[in-house]
Amino acid sequence: MLYVAGAKAPFRAEYDADFVILALDRAEETEAAIRSALAQQAVTWHLFVVDQGSQPGNLRRLAAAVEGRRDATLVQLDRNHGVAGGRNRGSALGRGRVIIALDNDAEFADATTAARAVAALDAAPDLAALALRIVIHADGSDDLSSWGYPQSLLPRAGETFDTVTFVGAGHAIRRAAWEEAGGYDDTLHFTWEEYDFCLRAIARGWRIRYRGDIVIRHKVSPEKRFAWSGTRWFYFVRNRLYIGRKAGDSWAALTPRIAGYLVRGARNGVFMQTLRALPAARRMASTAAAEPLPPRARAYLAANDAAHRGSTLARLRREVLAVLPGRA
Repeated sequence: MLYVAGAKAPFRAEYDADFVILALDRAEETEAAIRSALAQQAVTWHLFVVDQGSQPGNLRRLAAAVEGRRDATLVQLDRNHGVAGGRNRGSALGRGRVIIALDNDAEFADATTAARAVAALDAAPDLAALALRIVIHADGSDDLSSWGYPQSLLPRAGETFDTVTFVGAGHAIRRAAWEEAGGYDDTLHFTWEEYDFCLRAIARGWRIRYRGDIVIRHKVSPEKRFAWSGTRWFYFVRNRLYIGRKAGDSWAALTPRIAGYLVRGARNGVFMQTLRALPAARRMASTAAAEPLPPRARAYLAANDAAHRGSTLARLRREVLAVLPGRA
């Protein structure tokens, strides 16, 4: 890890929150995210910008954004460690009791967003993390590509409810829970890393809460569709199956999910990614220590996730049969 600009370490011995922004080119959007973080009020904080391989010109722009500040630090990693690895390394640099991560194409909705997130965690000592509401920057409508919860809860996007995960675009984690659960699993690289962390936190008795009144603005177009090009679907399938095995699910129990992924992959033109992901998940699972969820954790998942998704047959119809040719 190479220090680039700003403070070499937080100047406060104790403070409320660390802000972590990962950077990889996209300098203009990242500069806006940095400005949003630097504008936060009514809370003590330190900002860490973690660059994972930006072009030299873009890195210079990020350095200029924090140059001379004692409340912000820019570091550059030796390579792209992915979302999980990058956030692990950025979070380890701070000592705030809350870790607030912000995507480099996102911004806090207003100057008190971070303060309200910290206050919400302080008010509920058993919360490991807050899932913040993600809206489209351009018009304030809900960012459906960042809705990581049961669809039946979408009408409650402005409300508060317990959940089993959060969306990476903007969230807050209690550092004590982060350290107890072991942070993110570096091997995931990209996608499902938040869910994996939450499962381990829930297994230790923590809760996760969605707060629809604390908002992050995300720079996506209202009509944008999630693209599964490249290796995104590969990571999606591989990581979810690997996490299931780590949590104690047998391969037999995962068979319906695998079948669904095969159908969806074929329907969306990424069938070969699915086929590559299956043995990759097996290899990953064979080297990871299993941590089966205790009964109380499975009860929490049932009450705060499965109960909102309907029966297995209903989910099969919605998630698999709906994408077959000739189906609505």
